[in-house]
Amino acid sequence: MSFFNHLTSSFGGGANGSSATTAEPATIPPRYEATETPDAYGLTVYLPGVTKENLEITGEADELRIVGRRTWKQPEGWTALYRESSEEPFGLTLALANSVNVDGIQAALQDGVLRLSLPKADAVKPRKIAVN
Repeated sequence: MSFFNHLTSSFGGGANGSSATTAEPATIPPRYEATETPDAYGLTVYLPGVTKENLEITGEADELRIVGRRTWKQPEGWTALYRESSEEPFGLTLALANSVNVDGIQAALQDGVLRLSLPKADAVKPRKIAVN
C-alpha cells in the first residue's frame, strides 16, 4: 500500500473544508514525487519562489498538509512580461495511511525544493525472523 491513500489540492480549504489560508482563487498545485525505502517514504515537492517563512507543514495521524505562498522579487527597473507562477497561496494535502510515523517526519527546503522524509511505523517495517 502507498504511504498516502489519496491526494487533494486545497486552496484556502482542505478536503474536510478546514481553512489554513484565506480563500483565494485556485492556482496550479505544486509538482511532487514520492519514493520508498525499507525504512521510510520520501516526498520531493517542487516549490520555486517559496521561502521557509512562507511555508507551513503540518502532520497529523492521517494527513500531511503543505501550505505556502510564492513571492517574487523583481529587480528595480524591470517589468514582468510573463510569469506562469502566481503569488496566490497553494495547498497540498496527502491523506496518510497508518504506516507513517508522523512524529518522525523531517523536512528541508533548499533552492525551491522541499524534501520530506516520512519514516515508516515499526509495525510495517520489514524484519528478519530468526530461525531456531
